[in-house]
Amino acid sequence: MSRQRAIDASMRRVVITGQGAISALGLTADETLEGMREGRNGLTTLEFQDTERLSIRIGGQIKPYDPALRFSRQEITLYDKFTQFALIAADEAMAQSGLVLTEELAAEAGVVLGTAGGGLQTQDENYRSVYEDGKNRVHPFVVPRLMNNAAASHVSMRHNLQGPSFTVATACASSNHAMGQAYSLIRGGASKVMLTGGSESMLCFGGIKAWEGLRVLSKDGCRPFSANRNGMVQGEGAGVFVFEEYEHARARGANILAEVIGYAMTSDASDIVMPNKRGAKRAIAGALRNACVDGSAVGYINAHGTGTAANDKTECAAVREVFGAHADRLMISSTKSMHGHLIGGTGAVELLACIMALRDGVIAPTINYDEPDPDCDLDVVPNEAREAEVDVALSNAFAFGGLNAVMVLRSI
Repeated sequence: MSRQRAIDASMRRVVITGQGAISALGLTADETLEGMREGRNGLTTLEFQDTERLSIRIGGQIKPYDPALRFSRQEITLYDKFTQFALIAADEAMAQSGLVLTEELAAEAGVVLGTAGGGLQTQDENYRSVYEDGKNRVHPFVVPRLMNNAAASHVSMRHNLQGPSFTVATACASSNHAMGQAYSLIRGGASKVMLTGGSESMLCFGGIKAWEGLRVLSKDGCRPFSANRNGMVQGEGAGVFVFEEYEHARARGANILAEVIGYAMTSDASDIVMPNKRGAKRAIAGALRNACVDGSAVGYINAHGTGTAANDKTECAAVREVFGAHADRLMISSTKSMHGHLIGGTGAVELLACIMALRDGVIAPTINYDEPDPDCDLDVVPNEAREAEVDVALSNAFAFGGLNAVMVLRSI
């Protein structure tokens, strides 16, 4: 046996045994998936302080949301909104998995979460307090609330996860990078169980005002791949999954949702905001190689699909170059059209659509699709969900800074 084959044989299989989510489409994973099946538009008028000073006033805001129904007063003092969302999704994922962590297993279980803004709500509130209201003091928990690792730390404490635990911040690819790291930790034998995904809550005055400066946001809706698209729309929420070593999951009789079979990450190394086809292409091709599957086996791709002209065109071109003639037989959709772009949390919520395709044979649509674009001439599953049998699915994430992460899942 060659050295490479020996290494491959020693690698452990990784499966998903629990999922949780909260998004503009619903307060649970099931509600979010139902929204995807229905092709529901979760983008609404933003409701928070000073929206009248914004030129962008729509987003995938979670409504209604009352933290007092979920957390104690003391917990709310400690948790920024992005941490609250991560805990809600993690609790749901753990409950669905049925996993019981003994002290021995807890030492081999960890958490890797993605976020881009971290405690941005806390920063926004306290900058306002100091600079606008003139206060000279802030709450002593401001730093523990705003730090990017807050969500991962609180999830680890809530569920007694004593193994590798950390946060990944790579803009819009944060969740996919986090889940890829969790996959690698289990595959290489460092952990048996990982909670992983991402969380984001950037829908506040400071968050939207900063993004307005980039001129990439739409004022009227998210229309990925449609010729009349005019920008992305931000959302908020979280998705968290239980990744588990296959033999461990099978031994305890877990309900396996899907298997993670491949992952790749690349850097464009070219521009801080403009996507590069070569980097995206290398990430997709690398993920397929890592999964040891031919492109012809892929039935569905959950696209990054932001609704910006540059991103959509670049992604479609990369898909065509990787898959060749098979690209015309692929289904590719962007659920951002429904729940908005969750930035660091987006890949996690979008992974739900991949699992739904593999388990239920339902392909989430790209809604708001009005006009074909010759630069995006793929089957984008326009406007309505579709029933189709899928064995292998990809999840794409391509971030500002040229940081790309692609995951491959298989039905089991």
